[in-house]
Amino acid sequence: MLPGALHALRSPTLRHLEHLPSDGRHENGQNFLTDPRVPRQMVDLVARTSGPILEIGAGDGAITVPLARLGRPVVAVEIDERQVRRLRRRLPRTVEVRHADYLRSPHPAEPHVVVGNVPFHLTTAILRRLLDEPAWSRAVLLVQWEVARRRAGVGGATMLTAQWWPWYSFDLCARVPARAFRPAPSTDGGLLSISRRSSLPASERAAYQRFVAEVFTGRGRGLCDVLRRRGLLDDAVRAWLASHRAATALPRDLTADQWVTLWRAVRRPDAARGDHGGIRGGVRAR
Repeated sequence: MLPGALHALRSPTLRHLEHLPSDGRHENGQNFLTDPRVPRQMVDLVARTSGPILEIGAGDGAITVPLARLGRPVVAVEIDERQVRRLRRRLPRTVEVRHADYLRSPHPAEPHVVVGNVPFHLTTAILRRLLDEPAWSRAVLLVQWEVARRRAGVGGATMLTAQWWPWYSFDLCARVPARAFRPAPSTDGGLLSISRRSSLPASERAAYQRFVAEVFTGRGRGLCDVLRRRGLLDDAVRAWLASHRAATALPRDLTADQWVTLWRAVRRPDAARGDHGGIRGGVRAR
């Protein structure tokens, strides 16, 4: 058991907070969790990690309370001042409740883990901010079901997912029914786990992401046609398309590993390309 966890498990403060009433205020896009199994599953995933924890949107403390039992430092960011006051009165000293907008609040400089029940209308903005942060090692997020599916590449990847795949793994852990929230949203939630990977060096990120954007937005019927129109269809790329049987595939159909190997085929050191929409040390931005 982690240091401090036994005391936290017995803490009357935490037991009291578990039953803290909430009026389900919705002006900040808050959908509070009312099914205790969901925070428990999220904290179980966090418990497999180590180090400080940053919580996005503490709300009424449904996730913060079991996080505190881990005995690790927790920074819980919450924009609702009334919830902040309520949590500060009742949570142990291991938890810093920060009154702030996550999109404007700094991340810790040291390695940390991120967890949060993300306001559905801010999912894309929060994900973009999070993926640009360098210090965290894993994130466990509750987001809209369709967003969780798309980020995990279920039924086809989005451009955002493909742009970040070489550096992050997105795993769909569970579906959370709308009835687990108050007020109930119009869609189910999805539990998404994000961890770091290093399939490409960070120095190639900008060029790779421009390349993915051009492939996703380029005209053509299938990858072969799109790449041909972009001036990127040479023998190496044709060989890649043939080996992966991907000539007529759509960008959304590629896996994380396929995007990496396609990029390597396009960017190989001996690919001296002209300026007709191709690359020379990078992809030309639109």
